[in-house]
Amino acid sequence: MIPSGIYVNKKILSATNNFSTYGINSAGYKAQLLRWHGHVIDIFARRLGKYQEGEFWMEVSLLSSLKHKNLVSLVGFCDENDEKIIITKRETRGSLFKYLRNPMMLTWVRRLEISVGIAQALSYIHYDESRDFSVIHRNISRYTVLLNDDWEPKLSHFEYSMKIQASQRHNSFHANTLRIWVNDNHLAPLFIAHYREKKLDNLINRDLWVQIDLHSFNMLAEIAYACLDKERSRRPNIDDIAPRLEKALQLARENRRFPVKYKR
Repeated sequence: MIPSGIYVNKKILSATNNFSTYGINSAGYKAQLLRWHGHVIDIFARRLGKYQEGEFWMEVSLLSSLKHKNLVSLVGFCDENDEKIIITKRETRGSLFKYLRNPMMLTWVRRLEISVGIAQALSYIHYDESRDFSVIHRNISRYTVLLNDDWEPKLSHFEYSMKIQASQRHNSFHANTLRIWVNDNHLAPLFIAHYREKKLDNLINRDLWVQIDLHSFNMLAEIAYACLDKERSRRPNIDDIAPRLEKALQLARENRRFPVKYKR
């Protein structure tokens, strides 16, 4: 676990080369930061607008208290001279978005491993009983799921999250499983139609399809379809989903099919 701290703007400006275009992407800045004890770590620095004070402190407070292997690690933050900067440990492979169209790198088994990891992260923020509050993330997407060098997923971007009382946690999460599976609004009706017609294979990249174990695929399809139920109360919560995903992953591993041009 990486302890977090408060950083002065001068130190962050130095680490990011005054927030130059080098090292920037659409979400923030990649950099290296020298810690007080002399250890250099790779970081990711995100600047929030000066009018995003509520979002800034929401993310800082949550990442300071939430600790899970599938959540990003808070390194520190800066709130100085209208600068609001959140610093997290940099996950080397970046966002899930970069790999979704690459079945050679993001294999079927890896996709299920990522799904299981994010399901476990959500189960933790929703239902962990060691806290007197639960968290609704409200911003899960292919951009906010990050991957480390071992392809382990890390859920990030908690600025739009919402805390709820522990007493309400078991009544609040049926509607929030949907974004895990079908994030784009136009894909939901397409998936539903193909699922009902038993033609889901028409939506799958051919290089990915040849890797797929049908038992694990059918389990995942059933989960996704349940998450898209028009009646929110009938949608499964994440504690129902996680063990089913773990079973699908087990089946996929037992019947693993490597792509021809597999990349580690």
